Amino acid sequence: MSKKVLVAYATKMGATATIAAVVGAELRTAGHQVDVREIGAAPAVSEYDAVVLGSAIYRGRWRPEAVRFLRDHERQLRNRQVWLFHSGPIGPSKNQNQPLPPDVARLAHLIHPNPPKTFAGDLQAEAVAGIGAHREDLEHLIGDSRDWPEIHAWSDGIATALRTAVVQP
Repeated sequence: MSKKVLVAYATKMGATATIAAVVGAELRTAGHQVDVREIGAAPAVSEYDAVVLGSAIYRGRWRPEAVRFLRDHERQLRNRQVWLFHSGPIGPSKNQNQPLPPDVARLAHLIHPNPPKTFAGDLQAEAVAGIGAHREDLEHLIGDSRDWPEIHAWSDGIATALRTAVVQP
């Protein structure tokens, strides 16, 4: 059965937006009706059966607009299937799941989402150039560290879960 899904994201440099677009495309391919929106332009959660929410994670924190979205829609999200992801780690930690930041973890405890997922980030040269003094320490990390097969597999898992979900009264 086809579900209506919102894929909302908060991004700083665009990498999380690209992941959200891929997740949305995979869910569409599986037959679901999907809207992919930057979090500030996301429509009301009440229009959707399920929500996938992603945020860039920097220094262990989600983008403030993503936290605000969770806080503002917490009650509605309790009654929907929810998946959370964050993207950003590079270097040695790029393939390690990062814990949810404490503010997000508190909200997740109320919402009961599926287990959160961490995706590696994409560090571009222009971002490193803007850092300044310590940029030479980061230059070896420049590039796209995202694992596209992993992102596709995670998206396929969501599509399967949506297909097999029991509709709540």
